[in-house]
Amino acid sequence: MLSIIVAFPKIEDALKIKKLLNKNGYETVYTFNNATQVIELANSLESGVVLCGYKLADMVYVELYGYLPKNFTMMLVASPAILDRCFESDIICVAMPLKLNVLISSLENAIAIQRRKYKKNKPKERTAEQQKVIDEAKALLMSEHNMSENDAHRYIQKISMDSGNSLSETAEMILLLK
Repeated sequence: MLSIIVAFPKIEDALKIKKLLNKNGYETVYTFNNATQVIELANSLESGVVLCGYKLADMVYVELYGYLPKNFTMMLVASPAILDRCFESDIICVAMPLKLNVLISSLENAIAIQRRKYKKNKPKERTAEQQKVIDEAKALLMSEHNMSENDAHRYIQKISMDSGNSLSETAEMILLLK
C-alpha cells in the first residue's frame, strides 16, 4: 500500500498538510519533524511518497533523499530560490507559497511515478502451472545433463534471456525437445 509521509521542521505545518490531504481523500499520512523518523518508517513500509520541507530538525532534504529506500519518491516543498538549487532529477519540486491545487496535482504526479517505479521493480508472479513446467524442465536438465538445480535454473534463465521468451515458455521448449 502506498503511504504518504509529511515531514516539516515545525510539526504544526506537517499536521496542517496532513489535514488538507485527509480532506482530499488521502488516508495513510504520517507526520514528522525529523528525518530519522522518516527513514525508520520508510524502511518499514512497502512504498510511498515523502513530502518534505528543505530543512528538517536533523538533516536537509538531499541527505534524507540519499537515505530513502528506492521504493519512495520525494516531493520537496520550498521557496523558489531553494528549488533552483535542487539538482536531483527524481525529486518533485513544489514552490512556496503552497497552493492546494498545485500540491494535490504534484502529489498525484508523485504517486503515479511511484506506482510505475514500483510496478517496474516488482517481479511478475507465475501461476502454479507455469512454476510446475519450470520445475519439470529443471528436473529434466538435472537428470539428463547432471546439472545442479541452480545450474539448471541459470541455464533456463540464460536461454530465456537470449531468446526473449519468458522462463515458462523456455521451460516448455526444453520439455518438448526431450
